[in-house]
Amino acid sequence: MRFIPLFALCAALLPLSVLAQTAPLSTYVNDHLLPPQRPWHGTDEALMQTGDSRWATPFEQSGGIRSPSYQETMQWLDKLMSDSSGLEKVSLGLSPQGRDIWMYIASDEGAKTPQELQANHKPTVLVQAGIHGGEIDGKDAGMMLLRDIFQGEKRQLLEHVNLLFVPILNVDGHERSGEYNRVNQRGPVQMGWRSNSQNLNLNRDYAKADTLEIQSMLRAINNWDPQLYIDVHVTDGLDYQYDITFGYNTAEGLSPNIYQWFTQNYRPQIEQALTAAGHTPGPLVFTVDNTDLSKGLKLWHPSPRFSDGYGDARHLPTVLIENHSLKPFKQRVLGTYVLLEQTLRTVGEQATRLQAAIEKDRYRYPQLLTLTWEQEQQPTTRDFLGIAYTVEHSAISGANVVHWNGEAKLYPQLPLFGDTKEGLRVSRPAAYYIPPQWQKVIQRLTLHGIRMETLQQPTTLTLQQYRLSNPQFGQSSFEGHQRLQANSKLEKAAVTLPAGTVEIPTDQPLGDLAVMLLEPQSPDSLLQWGFFNNIANRTEYIEDYAIEPLAQQMLAQQPELKKAFEQALKDPAFAADPKARLRWFYERSPYFDQEYLLYPVYRSRERGQ
Repeated sequence: MRFIPLFALCAALLPLSVLAQTAPLSTYVNDHLLPPQRPWHGTDEALMQTGDSRWATPFEQSGGIRSPSYQETMQWLDKLMSDSSGLEKVSLGLSPQGRDIWMYIASDEGAKTPQELQANHKPTVLVQAGIHGGEIDGKDAGMMLLRDIFQGEKRQLLEHVNLLFVPILNVDGHERSGEYNRVNQRGPVQMGWRSNSQNLNLNRDYAKADTLEIQSMLRAINNWDPQLYIDVHVTDGLDYQYDITFGYNTAEGLSPNIYQWFTQNYRPQIEQALTAAGHTPGPLVFTVDNTDLSKGLKLWHPSPRFSDGYGDARHLPTVLIENHSLKPFKQRVLGTYVLLEQTLRTVGEQATRLQAAIEKDRYRYPQLLTLTWEQEQQPTTRDFLGIAYTVEHSAISGANVVHWNGEAKLYPQLPLFGDTKEGLRVSRPAAYYIPPQWQKVIQRLTLHGIRMETLQQPTTLTLQQYRLSNPQFGQSSFEGHQRLQANSKLEKAAVTLPAGTVEIPTDQPLGDLAVMLLEPQSPDSLLQWGFFNNIANRTEYIEDYAIEPLAQQMLAQQPELKKAFEQALKDPAFAADPKARLRWFYERSPYFDQEYLLYPVYRSRERGQ
């Protein structure tokens, strides 16, 4: 006879809302695997409506432990929309599996189009949830907030600001749902999947823009022109006291004025609101070593493949929210609600200052741009609200493993490191030119919203072009690409560009983004993402029987070449490699492919030159 534990029997008979309140330590199947919970109660718990309320969200109906499916989410939001003046929706596009990616438009005027929204001359906040399907806190917080705006007492939030809300970006990953999807995360009961249905990570896709989901989002950004973009995540990693952490671009990035607005105006107000509601807000948490906090913390300086790094490159203020995965789902959702509500208030109040910061960054046009950054220790330290832990040697892994004990502990004056030292820098060209055969590249740049002009007839110009050397391909596929890195050297080139070539000026609001995508040494350039890999293909060859007499002729006629060959033979590896010796002559002959490893993107120092 199989005995059923008393709690399990009671749980089967209780409503979910009661279960969530009576058994907070045994709500999720992975609770027994995770560090101890710290008790939490906040004033924002009063935001939750009872399960029998007409406008209770599915999250509230479950007592704060479940998140609704895609269908349930859209049904609830559509019901709210049908009974609310000022709430509209539009499909941003279809997912790979054919689901609509819906965006809800909240404005006092009931705007339905970008033109109508911009006509009210208010700043617009775009909130995106579920870029990782299992990290869904923003969806449930946004549903509650929209309810309270249109059916509660918070309609005044829209007096000075518009809200665009994408409840689920990764709709296919969201529907790959189960109890066992994220072992490190405390709820909801059913969680979606991190990647999309093509197993691609959407938050690695902003620069290369492969996925339908990110392509849809980029079009939305271009069309709806938000002044603030919020991307809601849930963390991985270690245990600590902070429950709502958030960050944005660094002072050293491409949008220094936006950074100043964030630090001087946004963060103080958001942290004050969260603290008043009973939360423990903080900056994004990255450590040097999760098993030894004394080694210090790291700043987050993202590249354009990430949402906030992309926002930095295109001068779109972007907030990355990382709720702490070890905090209960209800606590995280309510904290996100408070953050979003205060964001609307702050942006409405600070609209002029925010727009001024955006304009300053969009039209800075620095003559030197930093492509790579190196890590250095910062002059300041940081006090860290952590959790006490012990480190034990694991007989299973053979390495040290951390055990968090749930007790609050202050780690004072931890050293702070960050990628803030300038690495490789590049001069800003007046324009780039891309020949028409590179349509895939041109289409991606167009998708980003980068302005370009098309040459209507062949045009001869003196330009610069990179010659690549020492190409190194990735040993494995990364996000569907074989990445490429190579050394590069600028050469002067007199070229006749065919009709259809596009000219991309860099004195435009997205000029910095164009530089980041087209400079070969930029870590998220389209070259490094593999869009130009075929320039490293060799398609014409010369046989040994032909190169041998050619080499003899070259040695006889070119004394300097003979000296260079004799010098090359001093390398034992080269001297012992017959193929390398013959290739040496081929590469110096007029038969060699002069376009091999020649990067087919031209630079001009002045427009039209």
